[in-house]
Amino acid sequence: MNFEQEITTTLTSNNFLIYISTEEEERLEYILKKTVNRLFNNKVYSWNFIDGYKNNPNYLSQCMQNPLEALNIITKNDNKKIKVFFLKDFHVFVNEIGISRKLKNLYYYLNYSNQYLILSGARNSIPKDLQEYITCLKMQLPNKSEIMIEINRFFNKSKINESKYKDDICAAYTGFSINTIRKSLSKLILEKTEINEIIKKILYKKAETIERIEGLKFYSSNEKKIEMGGLQNLQKWLKIRSLVFTEKANSYGIKIPKGIILVGIQGTGKSLSAKTISHQWRLPLFRLDISKIFTGILGESEDRIEKAIEICEKSSPCILWIDEIDKIFSEYSANSDSGTKQRVTNIFLTWLSEKEQSVFIVATANTIHQLPIEILRKGRFDEIFFVDLPSFKERLKIFQIHLKKYRPTTWNKYNIYYLSKISRGFSGAEIKQSILEGMYKGFYKNREFTTSDIQKAINTIIPLSQVEKTKILNLRKWGYSGNITIA
Repeated sequence: MNFEQEITTTLTSNNFLIYISTEEEERLEYILKKTVNRLFNNKVYSWNFIDGYKNNPNYLSQCMQNPLEALNIITKNDNKKIKVFFLKDFHVFVNEIGISRKLKNLYYYLNYSNQYLILSGARNSIPKDLQEYITCLKMQLPNKSEIMIEINRFFNKSKINESKYKDDICAAYTGFSINTIRKSLSKLILEKTEINEIIKKILYKKAETIERIEGLKFYSSNEKKIEMGGLQNLQKWLKIRSLVFTEKANSYGIKIPKGIILVGIQGTGKSLSAKTISHQWRLPLFRLDISKIFTGILGESEDRIEKAIEICEKSSPCILWIDEIDKIFSEYSANSDSGTKQRVTNIFLTWLSEKEQSVFIVATANTIHQLPIEILRKGRFDEIFFVDLPSFKERLKIFQIHLKKYRPTTWNKYNIYYLSKISRGFSGAEIKQSILEGMYKGFYKNREFTTSDIQKAINTIIPLSQVEKTKILNLRKWGYSGNITIA
């Protein structure tokens, strides 16, 4: 159901006092005018704080900078023929005592007079004492059919005949507002951009736009290929599910996997796995930094997590990567944040349980013991994997991957067998660091770096497995307890 259908259903179901949260005010007003004209053959009378009622000749100059008077005018006798009043930016005013009381009074008046009052705002800030009177809606970002209308207009204006690219362009624009899409397409028309560059520019714009949302970062599925060293069980699990985001899988009746939690020692490739999955499955990747979601403004943290979720849903199928989830979604404790952490956690947990969109979650954690039991319950994630320190064979592969990256033609001159043997207890990140240290030594002496340089670096690096020996031993003991899958 798109938003036009949703507002039609709401208006025809005797909901006379409605609040709509959206940042796309222009799009909302267009949909309301279209819907009200179709349903009631009537106009929408709009109010904003600066201009008052712009399209009501009787009250053109009244109610300017006076929201209470804007509500009072609804009950005037000569306004009974007006079917729908639309008041903008009301999230700013609903908590005022006079406004709150007037809205309660209007609830009964509107039911009696068969008129509608629609309020809008950038966020849903309806207080508890008004929630039983007001029907609250959230206008979602445009769906694919709405985006395709804009793309068809673009193709007609630009006279581009490459219609086979329409679906790719549509997918690239998911998660954008209509206004942003129009601005972007207008720029592409003016620039007379070649079709093979269009998607690249859109994806760049997408990353730029999404990163304005606190806590969310976008990675295109066209990112450079990344190899994982080891983690065979995890890779096999992912390979079996790599084709489920297709029409063929949907026809087969197979369910989209919900996601995985990767628990293990730092530097063992947990975060790298998210980028690898994105590349292998050819799906866009969003990284959610929960620590940036939280803010001191009441209600802002909840808005940010909901906005991030909405972007991911509209961009589905996609992958949502939540790094170090254990540092944020810890067990509820008494704190001074007025319950913000618990509310954000509840929003996220509810979404995990109820989400129907194809959003695959990759959550990483250094320990599982601080996570709420609700997150670990089956149904929210498909599997929990333990990521251990790399074995000898895995260290061989990791050395090979990194040396191929830095010395693609001469990597086999290095004795990776010996280096893998002496680097027992090293994580993948520490192996990479030993190679870099060896390169620094070689470069400083104005020569090519050697196996000996890397060996000396290994001997000087103290790995985390020694620094945090007791913690690592306990974590590995838990990982091999038989209660969790080894990655």
